[in-house]
Formats: sequence, structure tokens, C-alpha cells
Amino acid sequence: MKTIIATKISFFIMLLLFFGCEKKKEGTAELTVKMIDAPDDYQEVNVEVLQVKINHENGGWIDLPTQAGVYNLLTLQNDVFATLVDPYTLPSGRINQLRLILGDQNTLMVDSVVHPLNTPSAQMSGLKININQRLSANQQYELVLDFEVESSVVEHGNGTYSLKPVLKVDTIHPI
Repeated sequence: MKTIIATKISFFIMLLLFFGCEKKKEGTAELTVKMIDAPDDYQEVNVEVLQVKINHENGGWIDLPTQAGVYNLLTLQNDVFATLVDPYTLPSGRINQLRLILGDQNTLMVDSVVHPLNTPSAQMSGLKININQRLSANQQYELVLDFEVESSVVEHGNGTYSLKPVLKVDTIHPI
């Protein structure tokens, strides 16, 4: 009788050890970042994108391989978008925030005259956008940023302009 009880206890302990010590498989997910805009009255609104960063629950800030360049936001309409980050593999889990780092080559064209767009805060720490989205393992995601030009460009009384970017996540969905 003691042998049967000891065998059952041993078997139970082995099951606990086996299932209790098994590590969860994290896996990876792929993320693509795109940018769009809505129409406005300006001829051009050019924004220099230097870097896209994601804040991941397990890894902190991750610099994504960004297609840096100057993008005319007004060309990003009617299902036309700029791909800022091609599919990039990152750990599955929650992404909390996105940062878009802009350069200083930002301009605006009005009546065929190009004006500089000042963007002091965006150049230092980046434009912060809360995401709070869980990426499931073995899934591809597309994150679409809507850069709202109409709300982002500020005209000053002295004929100068500044860019106070208004961005929102239009969609983040599996593809």
C-alpha cells in the first residue's frame, strides 16, 4: 500500500515539475508602419522623418529600421501611403508607445513660395503616440499613422509657419 501511495505522490510531483517548469514560448510578430494624410489647401507640406521607435513591454525602446527621408504629406491621400518601416520582426507582446523623430528639413509651400516649418519639440524627443496594443505571436501587423496637416500647421501673423504635429493611429490590425 505504501508503494502505491509513494508511486502516486512521485508521479504527481513529476507532473508538477514538468508543467510548472515549462517555459512559455514568446514567439515573434511582424510590424509595418505606414503614414497617410488628408487633403489641405497648401501646395506641399514636407516633413523629414529620421527614426521610428517602439516602446515594447519586454525590451524598452526599439529603434525600427526606418526609411528616413522627406515626405510630402499632401501626396499621402486616397489610399496612397508612405511606408516608414517595412515588415520588421519583434517579440510578441504589448507595444505601449511609438515615437516619430523628425529632422529639421520641414517645409511648407504656399502660393509657390517655400517656407520653413519650425518643429522644436519633435526634433529632441520625438512625437509620442500611445499605442497600447498586444501583438500576438506569428502574426503580421500594419500600423497606419494619420498625420493631420490641417491641425498641424500653424500660421503666425508675421508670415512664418510652425509645425505642431497632430498624429493619430488610424489603424493597427493584423494583415
